[in-house]
Amino acid sequence: MSGNGLVSSIGRRLTTSTLSPFEQLGRRMYDILGDGGILKEVVQPGEGPPVPQNASVIMYYSGYLEYSNQPFESTAHLKYPPMMKLGRDVTLAGLELGLLTMKKGEFSRFLLQPQYAYGEMGCPPFIPAAAAILYEVHVLDYLDSGQVDEFISMSSEEQSSVPLSTLVKVINTLRSFGNRFFNQSRYDHAKDRYKQAMTLLRNRDSRNEPDKEKIQVALLPLYLNLSLTELRLENPKKALKYGKKALEIDSANTKALFRCGQAYHELQEFESAQDCLIMAQSKKPFDSDINNLLRKVAVAYKDGLDKEKDMYSKMFRDLRSSVQ
Repeated sequence: MSGNGLVSSIGRRLTTSTLSPFEQLGRRMYDILGDGGILKEVVQPGEGPPVPQNASVIMYYSGYLEYSNQPFESTAHLKYPPMMKLGRDVTLAGLELGLLTMKKGEFSRFLLQPQYAYGEMGCPPFIPAAAAILYEVHVLDYLDSGQVDEFISMSSEEQSSVPLSTLVKVINTLRSFGNRFFNQSRYDHAKDRYKQAMTLLRNRDSRNEPDKEKIQVALLPLYLNLSLTELRLENPKKALKYGKKALEIDSANTKALFRCGQAYHELQEFESAQDCLIMAQSKKPFDSDINNLLRKVAVAYKDGLDKEKDMYSKMFRDLRSSVQ
């Protein structure tokens, strides 16, 4: 959704009014703080709880000056908008406070007075002094990274003392970060998040058997994700390493068998690839990805055997020729 032209269209309607476009817009907005500094209009409601403090938010946003059709800043043109952390990447007070009132999927407009925007000085040459600012914001998703930051700032002893359920929440958030990066084809960033989560789990010192099992359950998807990420990064040896770690936890895991089959195929170890894929196929006989790769491996394996047979035949002919 976009408000391009919103300000000018309001201005054109004010032929008999003494109100400015922003003043006219503000009349249909509500005051979120009670001091008139941040006014809000919900264009499209969202769902779920509002954005928490210190969250990392994935959003489209555009900032407008009054009487301007073109934004002075915008992420609307980006295929993948950046993940922005409140208080670090989002530092404008009014925008940050406005985001804390928003829900996932929500599209809203915020009219910020100078004290909640760029102040009396402005930000030359783009923002004039004492300027009111209109922001249009569409929150696609957010991750509660505040809990992650708090956990990582602890000492190893403090981390081991928190409930395992808290650690699992932190791990799930880090994995969600990694998944977001992976879906944007930012594989190095995805790998970093998965490895960070993996390290936190491995560092957990637990002698309780049920807790050990929960840790293994949490490690399994990380190993699977790391294996796939390494394949995308064209590192089949590392992909195979993580695939095997996943199989140590669940020897019949179809994804782990398939990942190992992919890695062996890339390494041209076709017999091992075939073994893994046949086992995966036994679990999911109608999976097209497994069946297609299995056919490729079978052809490559046969070609390899034929080449090996031809090589030994040639060696034998050469040997007989030299003896005669």
